[in-house]
Amino acid sequence: MIFTVAIDGPAAAGKGTISRAVADRFGFAHLDTGALYRAVGVKGGDPVVAAQTLTPEDLAREDLRTLEAGQAASRAAVIPQVRAALLEFQRRFARREGGAVLDGRDIGTVICPEAEVKLYVTASPEIRAHRRWLELGGDEAEVLAQVKDRDARDMGRADAPLRPAEGAVEIDTSTMTIDEAVARAIALVEARL
Repeated sequence: MIFTVAIDGPAAAGKGTISRAVADRFGFAHLDTGALYRAVGVKGGDPVVAAQTLTPEDLAREDLRTLEAGQAASRAAVIPQVRAALLEFQRRFARREGGAVLDGRDIGTVICPEAEVKLYVTASPEIRAHRRWLELGGDEAEVLAQVKDRDARDMGRADAPLRPAEGAVEIDTSTMTIDEAVARAIALVEARL
């Protein structure tokens, strides 16, 4: 069975948590596409070469969840040649036998617009910044500024800007618990299976 769940949204909205839970619930493979861009960003050197030569070891680095890696990912993601180098890998993963859940910023709009389920997970910038601050620490006001800067880059880039896909169901996690958000996503997937 080929069945794709595309989950898009801004940083720290909860899409990774929801994606992993959906994949676990249905036995689907999971790909955090942001990890691809984070790995390119932290690998250093020419981002295009880094994207073309990613290895499993690059995706297993311990520093991929840092704020710095997220900022590097956002900078790398605006480079069209980087996006092109990672596009086919993501598309093959999405249409694999047994089902797949992909989360990122352009899954439902660019990578697999034919996905059987498209979700757009979001929350207010203040809520997302607070979550990121709880996860990583630092100065909360600075984290909010970085979240807003990243949103502007992700939503304003010429190539595959962050936006809800046509037909995507929005899940605003601003006032939801993790369990509520996961349950909502699972119900939407179950309705399409």
